Amino acid sequence: MEKSIPTTSGKLTDSRRKFIEKAGLAAVMGTFGVAFFTSCSSTDDADPGNGNNTGNPGQSGGITVSGNTIRIDLTIQTRLASSGGWLLIQDARALVANINGSYVAMTSVCTHSGCSDSWSFANSRFTCTCHGSVFDSAGKVLQGPANAPLALFTASVNGTTLTVTK
Repeated sequence: MEKSIPTTSGKLTDSRRKFIEKAGLAAVMGTFGVAFFTSCSSTDDADPGNGNNTGNPGQSGGITVSGNTIRIDLTIQTRLASSGGWLLIQDARALVANINGSYVAMTSVCTHSGCSDSWSFANSRFTCTCHGSVFDSAGKVLQGPANAPLALFTASVNGTTLTVTK
């Protein structure tokens, strides 16, 4: 039995109302695009091109997260092999980059709105793609809306292991 909803032009059935709602949503999505609605969403997919690891707890691709310590086996995790290489380690909420042979590490929790899983890196600058804040390789804000720097972590290399301490 269909439930009727009174309107000024007669009755609108539940199924017709649902169709109109879905059609309206499709029109909005077509106008603004899916990225507009998912810019702050998270992903657990790995993409070697963007620096993300899988986000799985424990060890993944030469990365071990244990408490406040992150260990990266540089023989396995080759994204840090050359200058400009970087990682977003979602489990630890950390960004790690190779800047001219030196490693830097900082929080991936943006000081603007707390986004932690939407980053890009180019020209020694991290960009939080949630709202466009840009930070230098020392965590300093270069462009808002963020107005506070990212917290830095210590990074040291012993042999082929990069250790980051939060």
